Amino acid sequence: MIMKKITIIGGSGTVGDILFERLQNSYDVLILDKNIKSNTERQRYVDATNFQQLASEIPKDSDVIINLLRIDTSHAIEPAEVFDQMTDVFFKASYYIMLIASKRNIPKVIFASSNHVSDYYEENGYSKLGREITTNDYPYPKGLYGVLKIASEQAGFIFSLNTDLSIINIRIGSVPDEEDTDALKKNDRLSRTLLSKEDLVELFSKAIEAKVNFGTYYGVSNNTEKPWDLSNAIDELGYAPQKNTDEIAEE
Repeated sequence: MIMKKITIIGGSGTVGDILFERLQNSYDVLILDKNIKSNTERQRYVDATNFQQLASEIPKDSDVIINLLRIDTSHAIEPAEVFDQMTDVFFKASYYIMLIASKRNIPKVIFASSNHVSDYYEENGYSKLGREITTNDYPYPKGLYGVLKIASEQAGFIFSLNTDLSIINIRIGSVPDEEDTDALKKNDRLSRTLLSKEDLVELFSKAIEAKVNFGTYYGVSNNTEKPWDLSNAIDELGYAPQKNTDEIAEE
């Protein structure tokens, strides 16, 4: 059986490391990232804000591209030079990836969006709406980061309308770079917002296989007081969360 070829762009961070480690048993996985120092069969350098370089490095036989591109940002309103950097990474490169995919008939792009697209509705991991936040709620971000994530989600929508490209947006909750049990002891918000490593892999695996033209989903484990609704991810992707923070805390 021929494995699907998954190209992960921006895959050298926490989420990329987890997906690379755990998806490679089921898929042929390639990481493209600016932080890669030496090219190997499984990892190659690319500056995703450089269209020509990106086009030369994305394999034409990719079945799915996962866009995990990120840069650190900490302010709601950034100075002009940071705005330009963020726009290059969080919007322009997203557009480049989808444009290249559509031109090469690569079937699907999975975009790692963020819970920050709707963080106006959430405070310390609690929904302020009196119910779980859904993807039908109008997105109100508190900062530029969320604004640019929304922009890339909507760029994906126009590609899904005008090309054969399938677009799946996953608004990722909290994925700590340490063991989930250790992280929960240090951060109360995580008890509500955590997307466990097992569920991260489960959700992206389902997104890879799903027959969805366009969809936006929250990525969180089935935590008791989670602020975001998972019903459409369960119904449309077949997502079946394996963990919740009550269980993890008891381990």
